[in-house]
Amino acid sequence: MNSLGAEASGASSWRRTLYIMVFCQAITSIGFSSIFPFLPLYVKSLGSTTGLGTDLLSGLVFSCQAFSMMVASPFWGALADRWGRKLMVERAMFGGALLLGLMAFVRSAEELVLLRTIQGLITGTIGAANALVASQVPREKTGYAMGLLQVGMGLGVGLGPVIGGAVADAFGYRAAFYVTGALLAAAGIVVFFGVEERFSPPAPGAEGRKISFWQGWRQILTAAGVLATYSLRFLDSLVRMLFVPILPLFALELILDAGRVNIFTGLVIGAASASAALFSVFFGRLGDRTGHRPIVILASLLGFLSFLLQSLATSGWTFLLLQVFAGIAHGGVVTGVSALLARYTACGEEGAVYGLDNSINSGARTLAPMVGVSIALWLGLRAVFGAAALLYLAAALLALRALPRAATCAPSDTAIR
Repeated sequence: MNSLGAEASGASSWRRTLYIMVFCQAITSIGFSSIFPFLPLYVKSLGSTTGLGTDLLSGLVFSCQAFSMMVASPFWGALADRWGRKLMVERAMFGGALLLGLMAFVRSAEELVLLRTIQGLITGTIGAANALVASQVPREKTGYAMGLLQVGMGLGVGLGPVIGGAVADAFGYRAAFYVTGALLAAAGIVVFFGVEERFSPPAPGAEGRKISFWQGWRQILTAAGVLATYSLRFLDSLVRMLFVPILPLFALELILDAGRVNIFTGLVIGAASASAALFSVFFGRLGDRTGHRPIVILASLLGFLSFLLQSLATSGWTFLLLQVFAGIAHGGVVTGVSALLARYTACGEEGAVYGLDNSINSGARTLAPMVGVSIALWLGLRAVFGAAALLYLAAALLALRALPRAATCAPSDTAIR
């Protein structure tokens, strides 16, 4: 009875942590995404004090945050394995609350760019949440857990722009930052009181000392399947942002009504995000039973087919339907990759593993808009979707050839310093 009681208590504990983190993932995603619709307009309203063009500053507001997050995420992840993953989640949420609140008081676009850069250095809630959940959930349930986290994020990204746009229209741009900061602070408070992490730093290695950042990252990257899995993350993230800058222009070609372009573009993004979120749990559960490797391969092939057909689409509704299938493919890949990282790496390394993962995702988000626009300028708008199809085909071939069958989690005997 005692052993059964302990097992039930353990199951209740990780489920509680998972459900709280899904809720907080949704709240933080609402907060961060709520400023996206009007951020370029906010930049233009602030103006420049250095003579830089507002178009350039509008681009920097997005790219500088992704770049600085790419640099900082591996270090935060490594520190999570030494100090605790819950602490890193709170750092990201409370730090984000402070920085987003300060953005309401900036006096120029350059100050906003600076705060966005610092935001990238301090935040990173997705990687921190993934690490915390992966460290608490049984390895055979990681697909289900990562799928639920994707649902939370997808729900937040879908609602955030609507809420942010409504607040900005009703009360002004600065008021939206107050709301965003409050949401992030609320999520941090929920994690502080609701999540219990019994964290014990891993014991020193055979030589009686903790390994360095570089040794720890090398240990992770040389594990079987990890480098290929990170490459899949990069390809998937690259595809998801590749076409975003040219999407309104392509939509205008399809619907031939300038007055409906913004509505149609929002519908396309929302439908793709919703399908990805809904199917993430399905693919996560299925992968836990059958293995995540075949899920990633099949989802990548679905992505290849959907984007190839998008490059040939001649009507808006056909394109919208194909974007729904692209979202389903993304849901399978993103959940499968997150689960495989947990399967291929050792217990105790979750912070470093998902810190590197977040860095790779941020790197792809930094690069993708420039690549997409360059392809459009050289080869035309449809070529961007053709390139996305080829990237997904490359992902399917890579997964087929380079992903080993998932290994079980082995305890780690070292901590990253």
